[in-house]
Amino acid sequence: MNAGQARTRLARAAVLDAARELFLARGYATTTMDAVSERSGVPAATVYRLFASKLGLLKALLDRALFGDNDPADITSFPHVPQLLADPDPCRQLTAFAGIARAMIGQATSIYQILVGAAASEPQAAGLLAEYTRTRDRGQGRLPQALAARGALRPGLPEREAADILHALASPEVYHLLVTVRGWSPDRYERWLAGTLISQLLPSREGQKRDEGE
Repeated sequence: MNAGQARTRLARAAVLDAARELFLARGYATTTMDAVSERSGVPAATVYRLFASKLGLLKALLDRALFGDNDPADITSFPHVPQLLADPDPCRQLTAFAGIARAMIGQATSIYQILVGAAASEPQAAGLLAEYTRTRDRGQGRLPQALAARGALRPGLPEREAADILHALASPEVYHLLVTVRGWSPDRYERWLAGTLISQLLPSREGQKRDEGE
């Protein structure tokens, strides 16, 4: 990395940190790009060059919180995901998934709620929210697909319905309700999510025993 790239990276981080502080303190609607420039110490022209718009700032913040340096379009590049999808134990798969969901949603929940609020009155923000929902659906859908391919889903449960159940239970909205609103700890949420997914998606132990002739 050369000196120019290093300066750009530092400026980008400073702008994102300032935008996050202002969005949380003042709200998305009342925060301006000039205010972000002033808080970050980065010239307004540079802020616009890096992010183009306030919605661009919000998208970059959510990408940073959810995906880090990974490509959101390629879920298999995320740490631990290839091992999760290849694990032959479905209970272990769902338990590991609950841990990943807890971490990703937990670190992004405050920014995600800002996007939800912005989407209520701004069509472009609504489009961005819909884009994230589709990205989450594609990524999460890999797990029901893997379970169905192995014949691990409970009898009578189609893959599409399993994906719908997982998409609903592992949603930012449910995390926000249980952890932020109802006061659950993230650990409790993770245990609940793992147990609920196992009970909803996999055969019951009694059914497994009958299938195995025990």
